[in-house]
Amino acid sequence: MSAASTANVPLTADASRGRLFWALADGWNVTRRYLTHFRRQPITIAWQLGFPLISVLLYGFVFGEAMKVPGGGDDGEGGGDYKQFLMPGMFVMTMAFGFMNTAMGVVTDASKGVIDRFRSMPMAPSAVASGRGLADLIVACAELTILALTALAIGWRSSAGLGDTLLAFGLLLLLRFSLIWVGVFLGLVVPTPEAAGGLYAVAFPLTMISSVFVAPSLMPDWLAPVAAWNPVSSTGTATRELFGNPGAGGASWVEQHAVLMAVVWPLVISLLFLPLAVRKFKQLSR
Repeated sequence: MSAASTANVPLTADASRGRLFWALADGWNVTRRYLTHFRRQPITIAWQLGFPLISVLLYGFVFGEAMKVPGGGDDGEGGGDYKQFLMPGMFVMTMAFGFMNTAMGVVTDASKGVIDRFRSMPMAPSAVASGRGLADLIVACAELTILALTALAIGWRSSAGLGDTLLAFGLLLLLRFSLIWVGVFLGLVVPTPEAAGGLYAVAFPLTMISSVFVAPSLMPDWLAPVAAWNPVSSTGTATRELFGNPGAGGASWVEQHAVLMAVVWPLVISLLFLPLAVRKFKQLSR
């Protein structure tokens, strides 16, 4: 190897480290921009939490006595307490619905020309997606904390140890992390904020045909497999199992391996939509 080629090796390594540094720095600057937006408009987070909190009150107190929990009976005592079954589902639904807020934020920025301004700046192409993703994940932690405190206030408890409880919350954030990229991609594809509102037609079946409110075993035979294989159901069943709440498990393979699938599904979603989101950003017209 010649002296000239040897001298080029450190330069190449330095250049790679420099690109990584600026990609991280640009992503953090975009994250700060979104967090500043949330800090100045806290009503946004309150609005995002409104539906889950109302659902907790509606299903937990209005319909709670009439709802059945597999393995616990329907008497509302011990293992059959529907609120203990419901709250992990509410955690999952809040994380799943978050992709709508991501999509709405991205399409709003695109319609106002913010994305075009980002593209005209000397910044890493991945910064918009990674910055938005990190900001949404931080906001998701705040939402999950508020919802967990609400759950504790109405009597929900985790009967598992600290490790399993933290793992359950980690799986919830993993699901949210994967769906962030779905939201970023859809936000770059949908032309207007008004059109983005139509995505709720996708979000509602995703959460309703799942184990959020009712165990798949209590659904009709033709619908139960659809609900059981829903990624939302895997996280819901896994968190109930880890929290020690009633209604976990089931007869199907995917329900028996819920913790595994609660990791596999988010990884598959991330591997599919993260590259699509970055590629779509690169393809946007200036």
